[in-house]
Amino acid sequence: MYIVREIFYLQFGRYKEAKVLIDEAEKGGLMPQSTGNRVLTDFTGTGYRLILESSYASLADFEKDLAKEMSTADWKQWYEKFKACVSHSEREILKQIS
Repeated sequence: MYIVREIFYLQFGRYKEAKVLIDEAEKGGLMPQSTGNRVLTDFTGTGYRLILESSYASLADFEKDLAKEMSTADWKQWYEKFKACVSHSEREILKQIS
């Protein structure tokens, strides 16, 4: 099992706007459709992060899902709005071992 975390560091003051866009993406089916999806935000530490967490049985499943979601016109249009809220991002891919 692999856990993928897409970590978005938001610009100061843009959290509410980003959260509205995340809700819009979830309702519009633009988020990954894998099991174990979660949307997280920080409570302590580095501020103003949104973390999208998904689980996949294999890295091939992750790549297939990523290619599928990023190829739609709706996702591309949504992402242009969302990335205006982001200062930078990173991705973590973790392997669950127990």
